[in-house]
Amino acid sequence: MNKRYVLKLTAEERSVLEAITRRRNVAAGKHQKARALLLCDQSDHGPGLRDVDVAGEVNAGVRSIESWRKRACEEGPLESLERRRRTVTTEPILDGDAEAKMLAIACSTPPEGRSRWSLRLLADRLVELEIVESVSHETVRRSLQKTTSGRT
Repeated sequence: MNKRYVLKLTAEERSVLEAITRRRNVAAGKHQKARALLLCDQSDHGPGLRDVDVAGEVNAGVRSIESWRKRACEEGPLESLERRRRTVTTEPILDGDAEAKMLAIACSTPPEGRSRWSLRLLADRLVELEIVESVSHETVRRSLQKTTSGRT
């Protein structure tokens, strides 16, 4: 089977990775990835081991080795050692105004035939009053938990 992502390290990249593996004050995950990339190196100076053999050497899964090699080919071996930043791009469904209205509804008298507001009833009422376009009962629960956590 031909590998789709073949890692060929330059002499400079190889020396930086070797320096990382020799250092003592480096994170264990970074050390492990650096060792794996050195063992995956298909250049003239690298051993070019198979993923299965590299996985056994660095005590990791074969799928991890495959993904590390892929990321090193796409982003560069030194950049692949750093952790990725997670970015949250979704807007909250219930903003402050909607949360205030929901809390007012939750504190009001429940619908006829009910002894109290359920999460699903609250979610349905928020949609019915066109406060939000759609909302799940779980979002309502999280929001209520956040607003009522200080109560005794």
